[in-house]
Amino acid sequence: MMRPGFNFILIAFFSLLAASCAQAPKQDYGTVFYPPPPETPRIQFLTSISSEDDLGKTSGFREYLLGEQKSEKQLTRPFGIAHDKGHIYVADKTANKIIILDLVKKIFSNIIDVRAGALKDPMSIAITDDGYKYIADAGREQIVVFDDNNEFIRAYGNEKQFRPTSVAVYGNKIFVCDIRENEIEVLDKESGDVLAKIGKTGNGKEDLHSPTHLAVDSEGNIFITDALNFRVQMFDKNGKFVRSIGELGTYPGTFGRPKGIDVDRDGHIYTVDASFELIQIFDIETGEPLLPFGKFGPAPGSTYLPTAVHVDYDNVGAFEKYADPDFKLKYLIYVGNMIGSHKLNVYGFGEWTGTSFKGVYKPPEKKE
Repeated sequence: MMRPGFNFILIAFFSLLAASCAQAPKQDYGTVFYPPPPETPRIQFLTSISSEDDLGKTSGFREYLLGEQKSEKQLTRPFGIAHDKGHIYVADKTANKIIILDLVKKIFSNIIDVRAGALKDPMSIAITDDGYKYIADAGREQIVVFDDNNEFIRAYGNEKQFRPTSVAVYGNKIFVCDIRENEIEVLDKESGDVLAKIGKTGNGKEDLHSPTHLAVDSEGNIFITDALNFRVQMFDKNGKFVRSIGELGTYPGTFGRPKGIDVDRDGHIYTVDASFELIQIFDIETGEPLLPFGKFGPAPGSTYLPTAVHVDYDNVGAFEKYADPDFKLKYLIYVGNMIGSHKLNVYGFGEWTGTSFKGVYKPPEKKE
């Protein structure tokens, strides 16, 4: 028979355990929308992911016994972002790995790169419909390919052929952003042969100067961040010049240090600017700026030396819990920050369905 005192200890222990298993209430920072009120919102900041803890997998029992334990699995300097169903892939320039964020298991892992598949300086990753991963590795000076099981398959690029900082795949073509030669090399996916080259060193309408990122839309159009010409260059699927977007400046539609780029399904271009520390949306057909979002600082949704942006239609369900009940998410926008405590910002593009807009940002209360 248990002693009454021991019964009391057991009751107290399990009461504390139950309390520890419950998630601690998070500080209410309010809801961050872009554009801000009184305009109708089109984008909501949802959350930030910097470590495995931010995916939401916790152990109340472990924390009760050992105190709060912070995961050692961290993002440090995300330079490239991609996704498939259930996962986000981040090219991390400190770890020199492709970090995998598993949105189902809520864990971090990485592509196991050994021997012939060892990575040196992965800058960018593109994932095709068959699950193959194409990684632009500036250290190897190659495009390194892993299959849908993350097994090394092959590498493209001969010695000194290019110094790739970004890669995209469309049909049977691989587009390689070569920052050394200021051009885009178009490779045949089967043979690896060079099919064409886009751009040359200069500042003319078809020229490039330090291209850093590229994206290809569903029609095969190519969008290039022409960093030191302070613009985005657009070419069609045959490599024919279409238009330039932006110039050096400090007002909407201009750039200070353009970096990452992506395109959605509705004809919008997303670009990040590491100098202004924000993201701008442009119309593909006209090149007109539509909406800036993000801003330097510690507040939720802010950016700090952003370098990567990526659009995701496949994992909306994993982040719907963060959305305002009156905001219907259409797709996600990931932004990688090289500095600061918030490494991967997750925004949602959507439609406001409420009768009134109350999503005004509330700054956190100061602690005494």
